[in-house]
Formats: sequence, structure tokens, C-alpha cells
Amino acid sequence: MSTPRPSLDWPRLERLRHEAVIVTGAPGVFEITGPGALPCIQGLLTNDIVKAGENSAVYGALLTPKGMIVVDFWTIRQPAGITLIADPQGHDAAVALFQHQLPPRLARMTDLTGERGVAWLFGDESIGHLRFAGIGPVEERAGGVTTGHAGGEPLTIVRTESWGPPFRAMLVGSTAAIEAAAGVLMRAGIARGDESDRQAARILCGWPALGAEIDEKTLPQEARFDDIQGVSYTKGCYTGQETVARLHFRGHANRGLMGLRWHGNEPLEGESVLTEAGKEVGSVRSVLVLPDRLLGIAMVRREVEPGELVIAGRRSARTSILPFGPSHFEPEYLGSTGSSRP
Repeated sequence: MSTPRPSLDWPRLERLRHEAVIVTGAPGVFEITGPGALPCIQGLLTNDIVKAGENSAVYGALLTPKGMIVVDFWTIRQPAGITLIADPQGHDAAVALFQHQLPPRLARMTDLTGERGVAWLFGDESIGHLRFAGIGPVEERAGGVTTGHAGGEPLTIVRTESWGPPFRAMLVGSTAAIEAAAGVLMRAGIARGDESDRQAARILCGWPALGAEIDEKTLPQEARFDDIQGVSYTKGCYTGQETVARLHFRGHANRGLMGLRWHGNEPLEGESVLTEAGKEVGSVRSVLVLPDRLLGIAMVRREVEPGELVIAGRRSARTSILPFGPSHFEPEYLGSTGSSRP
């Protein structure tokens, strides 16, 4: 397990949230084709790609038979096939799972990692800049997928604005097409960001990441999959569904993700989360370092309430629901004289 700790100053945070930023990367990319590609992936993924229809994208995960997350994916369904995008940490697990689970006569997996790139667009103005750049049409609906071109090569454009993910749009194509698109978009007014920007946006949205909030013992409900539309309770069977459905209809998760806010940005000492009585109730998973505070995501037991004062990383912190609201990071920057203490 790693604890992402991006650091942003106020202008950079303002740009990330309210202007337009592009970040490029090389995640795990897999293409599934063949006559049985759709039913095969539908039988593995927690979300419903059949209901979403063609030219759509959904977020979900592949599970163990006991319902634990193996790897989470963005799944893009197009007429030519299905593209799955995973965190690089999940690459090897995804390859092993596909080789074991996909019948080769029905569905063929092609590992395009290293050949395909991805660009994520952040900020309120990013969709406007994307349209202005003219690299392709942009869907009106969240989760809609269109095809454009950059550098003379095809480019898949996924819109997620107003849905809940940390980014407003995602571009997928060859590494050359992604760099060409990035150049066009920067000339159209989008600023170039880096991994710190991407992680900061993710933390503010309370979005889980493999290797941080998600480990080999994490159930979908523990990682906010209900809140972020990562699981369907109406689709047919999929691997691990029995545990997920039983927890949803007959019980509850014993732990879940919660936000933390610390006054001051001094480094934390450790990752344990303790109640004021000294009982250990969880662990810090991700931390965003801002000029006068820290914001974090913790996995904590369900008895911890929003607004509760805890000791996290040996420092006093206040818990909150996710995603973080503006009150957690805007007042001082906008000139408020109110206290920023937890």
C-alpha cells in the first residue's frame, strides 16, 4: 500500500478546479474483441455495460469470487470492441484474470499498454476548450463516447462532466495521438498539469485508487462504489456478485471511506486513525497537502461519524463526508477571516 501525497499551492488548486488542465499518462490499456466480448465482460464487471449501450463508458471493477476488488477499470464500449483502462498497478492482475476468465473463441484480449495513452481534462472550463480545439465532437451526456482525430490518428473522447469523477473528460488513443491532442488543447488555452494535479483532483472528489484506498481485501461498498456509480444491483450475475448483493440487501459494510481535515500542513507521523479515547478505527490512505492544511481520505470503521474529532497520523483531524465540499478548502483563500481549525 502507498499513500499518495500531492502538494498544491492556491493558484494551482484554483486552476485545477475552475480553469482547464490536461494531464497525460500511460495506464494499463486492454482491448477485448470477438463475438462474445460484451457478454464476457458483462459477466466480470461490477457495472452494467449492456444497459449503458454502445458508445458509452462506465466505471467498475473485477472481483474475486469472495467479492474483493482485484482491479478497477474505466470500461469504454464501442462497436469495434471494448477498451478497459486500469491503474498501472493493476496491469499484471488484469492480464492474469483475463487469461484465466476469457474463453479465447469468444473474447480475445489485446494488451495495448505502452501503445495507447490517456489524457485527463480537469476544471470548469475544460469542456469549452475541448470543443474549441476542434479535435472531435463532445457528447452532451455524461458517460458518452465520441470519436475524434489528432495527429492524423483516431482519438476516443469520453465525457464525464457532472457525473462525479475527478476529471471532466478523458481522451484515449495512440501515444502519438495523445501528445498531438495535448498540443492542440494547450494552444486552445488548457494548461499542462502533472500527476500531482491528477491525484489532488481525485482526493478532493473522494475517488478511490488502487494501491491506496483499494487493496486485496477491499469490497466495492467500502470504496464508495455505491456513491460513484461503480456497481449495478440490477444486472445479471458476475464474479463476486453474491457477496456484493448480500451486503447491499441484507447488511452493511463494517468500514468505509471518509474525509479528514488537519489544521496546518506539517507531515503526519504514521497512518493510524484513533478516536479521542485511543481506539484504533482505521488508516489514512491518501493526503493532499495545501498551504495551510491537509485533506485526506481514510478507511475507517462505520461507527466513526462525520464531524468527529480523531487523531490521524498523530495529529488532530476532523472527519467529513466525501467528496470534500468547498468549505474544506476555499474560505481562507477567498479572504474569509473565519477559523480553519478542525
